Amino acid sequence: MIAGVNGWLAVFSALLVLLPRDARAADDLGGAVRELARKTVSYAGRGEPVSLTWRNLSSLGAAEFNQARAAFENALREAGGRASDIAPVAEARFTISENQTQILIVQEIRKGEDRQVWIAGWKRSPTAATLAGGILLDKKLMLEQDEQILDAATVLDGVLVLSPSKITLRARGMTQSQPIAMSRPWPRDMRGHLRVSGGGFKAALPGESCSGSIEPALTMECRPSDEPWTLDAGFRGVMLANFAAGRNYFDGRIVAPSGGRKTLTAFFSAAPIDESGRQYWLFALPGGRTQIMDGAFDPTGSVAGWGSDLAGTEAHCGGGSQVLATRAGDAHEPDTLRAFTLSNRTLLPLTPPLDLPGPVTALWSAGGNAAIAVVRDLATGRYAAYTITVNCGE
Repeated sequence: MIAGVNGWLAVFSALLVLLPRDARAADDLGGAVRELARKTVSYAGRGEPVSLTWRNLSSLGAAEFNQARAAFENALREAGGRASDIAPVAEARFTISENQTQILIVQEIRKGEDRQVWIAGWKRSPTAATLAGGILLDKKLMLEQDEQILDAATVLDGVLVLSPSKITLRARGMTQSQPIAMSRPWPRDMRGHLRVSGGGFKAALPGESCSGSIEPALTMECRPSDEPWTLDAGFRGVMLANFAAGRNYFDGRIVAPSGGRKTLTAFFSAAPIDESGRQYWLFALPGGRTQIMDGAFDPTGSVAGWGSDLAGTEAHCGGGSQVLATRAGDAHEPDTLRAFTLSNRTLLPLTPPLDLPGPVTALWSAGGNAAIAVVRDLATGRYAAYTITVNCGE
């Protein structure tokens, strides 16, 4: 639903009178912002710059608030407008509010002495109702250590751990280690990924590849290599991605699970996600934006306000699969993880945020409804690996 009101002082009465609890609303965020964007372009003029400022008076978290902002800016561009603080012809102020059935965006826009207020609302997602229905993220500590943990995997009755200097097997009351002989200096922001199959494993590192066995004892060989890293893609299989060895991200060259080769923009992490049987991909890009792509790897949308770590799961709570995402932040703040689902190509929160004792330094899918998250504990300075599972509450 959208309503126009002349004068900012009328907004509050509009909220009470024009938008009662059962007022008709758009089905989703996309519908609400598209209507606001069309009105904004009609008011300001096609191609004319409009300055945008936002505030949040609702219960939406930072990720959802930033998602709403990004969705409006995308809709504004699609409608022929543009956001800019340089010589704007109009100034728009947005306030996100809510009632029991809707999320509301109140827009006050000015052009010279003229002023208009519009109100757009969309229905609270069914997903929001399930937040109270017991869908949660659970975490279980796997291990802690002083040296950085790049990745970890559950094997036998223990854990296989990848660190910058070695691979360690902790199982059956014993600890075995094999050193990693570096073929070149490691980058400052170090990354690595483990894949375990039966009694064997492979470790991908910047410019190096290691392979070995955990039975009957831990053995390993490493060699210089620029071969692509193998990323889990759920039931699709795997995706191969070229890692930029001197940096901390993938350079955009991939081999899709279907075998087709693609060249995308550089990305930090990627995760598959499904909606009503349709396949999509999420890519965390430099600059803090997460790109949504369809099964052919064509862009279909984006979201802002997430961190650079993503991991897909296949818990299928209430429908499609989920993706775990960190929040935007820095290396000196505690992090959170949250599960999201895709609805009408819009990412919606499925669980409350899971608080962690420090920043997430690595996040990898572990198959099924689980992922592995590595956290640098701000209280102790040690690294901790956790198994994160999506609990559907069924």
